[in-house]
Amino acid sequence: MGCEAGSHLRSLPQGYRAVVIGASGGIGRALCDRLRSDEQLGELVEVARGSDGFDLLSEVNIADRAGRISNGPIHLLICATGVLTTHGQSPEKSLRQIDPEIMLSQFRVNAIGPALVAKHFLPQLDRRSRTAAVFLSARVGSITDNKKGGWISYRASKAALNQIVRTASIELARTHPNAVVTAMHPGTVRTPLSAPYSKGHPTVSPEEAATSILRALDRQTETGKFIAYDGSPIEW
Repeated sequence: MGCEAGSHLRSLPQGYRAVVIGASGGIGRALCDRLRSDEQLGELVEVARGSDGFDLLSEVNIADRAGRISNGPIHLLICATGVLTTHGQSPEKSLRQIDPEIMLSQFRVNAIGPALVAKHFLPQLDRRSRTAAVFLSARVGSITDNKKGGWISYRASKAALNQIVRTASIELARTHPNAVVTAMHPGTVRTPLSAPYSKGHPTVSPEEAATSILRALDRQTETGKFIAYDGSPIEW
């Protein structure tokens, strides 16, 4: 049931309803384009700061946005938000460079915001059919895989996101047994977020990343997992 180029998200019901949070970002835009080409799609709801004033740092705003689309169930939820640099500061290379305000900003965007998205959007997943929710994480959020150190605030905020996704999946399984909730590393994508740090790393276009993300999500059958864009598991 893989999502090959030009085919459908076959694991979702015909006429499925998709919601993309962060639809104006590089990956978010590519995901929306990919979804719009799917004949199986029924409705695509694009949520973005630039187009509708969505504020990931405001629970009031998140709750209001979720309430405005509560007229029907969601079958696919994608949270494609995140930040690597804040206030013009590059990721830390050592403990000496930790700035509490920058660290707090990273946690607000990379962990707290997605947690609030989970709080207000996950309950709207359809209870009767297969549904999927993916939160874009990062391999550097893996504690086990951390061999180089550095990037402390970003690593920690993504590790926090992974724990949020894992915990949310356990709770949601009690009421939505057909839901698959996943944290996913999208790869090194050629976007403004990763461009300054991608030297020496294989990169993919946002369009390639979007296809891989949807393919991996379509094939994922276990909830509460941390996986890469090719579907391979990543250690927590």
